[in-house]
Amino acid sequence: MRVLLFNGSPKPRGCTFTVLGEIATVLNEAGIDTEFIQVGGKVMGGCRGCGFCSATKRCTINSDVLNEVLDKVRKADGYVFGSPVHYAGASGDIISFMDRLFYSSSASMAYKPACAVFTCRRGGATASFDQLIKYFTINNMPVVSSNYWNMAHGNIPEEIVQDKEGLQIMRGLGKNMAWLLKCIEAGKANGIPVPTPEPKEHTNFIR
Repeated sequence: MRVLLFNGSPKPRGCTFTVLGEIATVLNEAGIDTEFIQVGGKVMGGCRGCGFCSATKRCTINSDVLNEVLDKVRKADGYVFGSPVHYAGASGDIISFMDRLFYSSSASMAYKPACAVFTCRRGGATASFDQLIKYFTINNMPVVSSNYWNMAHGNIPEEIVQDKEGLQIMRGLGKNMAWLLKCIEAGKANGIPVPTPEPKEHTNFIR
């Protein structure tokens, strides 16, 4: 089993990387492979709504990180999306990346566990959390939780590691992700398939 951890911070070894590393350590201890993917600073723009990916399963923007990781995303078993808080929201890079990722690859990510984690100086983390989990809940993905909202506080990594509760939250996420992945694997081994969705009903509000 493999979990991908996406770093939406423009600082590859900053606060967000620090909390993602805490999760990865727990997953590795549980026998689950992990891979970090740097998103911050490597996204060229948001989704253009062109529909190119519907036929090709690739994004028309071919000059950034998205197309480089699509095969890994489709083969992975779980996902962790991390971001710093910018103006009480997730980073622009992680939002642009997730818009395009979910538009092009949502079918291959459905029914796989995911979570979102955040670092901030003081506030805005819960608003950012609300923002990112909507990607999972529109796509039939189990949302992994911990014993508090998924945030840690600090301006630099050295401050993040002083947030004992924040790091405990991340370790809890890692344990819960590992547990859920193993439950899903056990279910498959015992003949329990993923749910069969009904045909999608699209209802407009303009009559």
